[in-house]
Amino acid sequence: MSGRYDHLDESDVRVRPSRKGSRPRTKDRPAHEDAVLGVVTAVDRGRYTVRVSDRTVVAMRARELGRSRIVVGDRVGMVGDTSGRPDTLARIVRVEERRTVLRRSADDSDTVERVIVANADQLVVVTALADPEPRERMVDRCLVAAYDAGLDPLLVLTKADLASPVAFLRHYAALDVPSVVTGTVPGAGGDAVDPTALERVRAALLGRTSVLVGHSGVGKSTLVNALVPDAARSTGVVNAVTGRGRHTSTSAVALELAGGGWVVDTPGVRSFGLGHVDPASFVEHFDDLAAGTSGCPRGCSHDEPDCALDAWVDEGHAGPAGAARLESLRRLLRSRTGEDHG
Repeated sequence: MSGRYDHLDESDVRVRPSRKGSRPRTKDRPAHEDAVLGVVTAVDRGRYTVRVSDRTVVAMRARELGRSRIVVGDRVGMVGDTSGRPDTLARIVRVEERRTVLRRSADDSDTVERVIVANADQLVVVTALADPEPRERMVDRCLVAAYDAGLDPLLVLTKADLASPVAFLRHYAALDVPSVVTGTVPGAGGDAVDPTALERVRAALLGRTSVLVGHSGVGKSTLVNALVPDAARSTGVVNAVTGRGRHTSTSAVALELAGGGWVVDTPGVRSFGLGHVDPASFVEHFDDLAAGTSGCPRGCSHDEPDCALDAWVDEGHAGPAGAARLESLRRLLRSRTGEDHG
């Protein structure tokens, strides 16, 4: 069959290039070397408040970051409008490597960790000496989380005008955890922290990034408001009998201290899941005991009859306080597994 198109060949056929996939794909992401660096101070429904040296910027996550979570304390790189002017929005394109990570799990059977705060220096466990009664097991669990995260622990005991701190502090003497005891000023309505005690707390926080944790009603928000008067963290009333009350803080937020340092206030917690904590690695935080685990059987929980730590302590390798230190270690490990230690 012949005709008018016999002289044409395939080189004369015009092909319209497809727009989809016409540009070669690459796995290389932009380096964003010009990104502005800042620290995340608050997270609220997909918007991130980021503090740059001289201003505060509101930003959103860039799509290229995928599902990686950004938390308070993260050091991030931003592009776009980073002026901090009203109604402007930057994009977070990079999260810097975290120096420390405070995490928790949903419960003790869940090994999936939830990052709470990044790049903190110390964990401040706030607990009341009365009204509500101190929950030692909760404090123990917070100490486990602090050691696991590589944070220095600090106990802040409130309401010392209602009960003596002596018995409570004796419980933690072998752990050498520093503490500050606070009370309220008589006749000030019960909400004013004693100025002398407040200055001791402030001195322990200056120049550091400190995460405050504590269950509802212990006076954590009152303490934060005293430390950072512009914070305006809400306070509430907790039933003295049941220890129940509304959670006064609903989201973590980093607040700058006058004189240097940051306070990260977290929501009141009822539990602190530790399913992600490995007991074997946890013992490494006890320098005087860790070397004694070399004689332990495989998979030793360090709280069982065949544990080599008993002989290590009996032989004097852990010093005069070795027995008390070992019992404290085991108490913390039991708190992780949910066992009641009294």
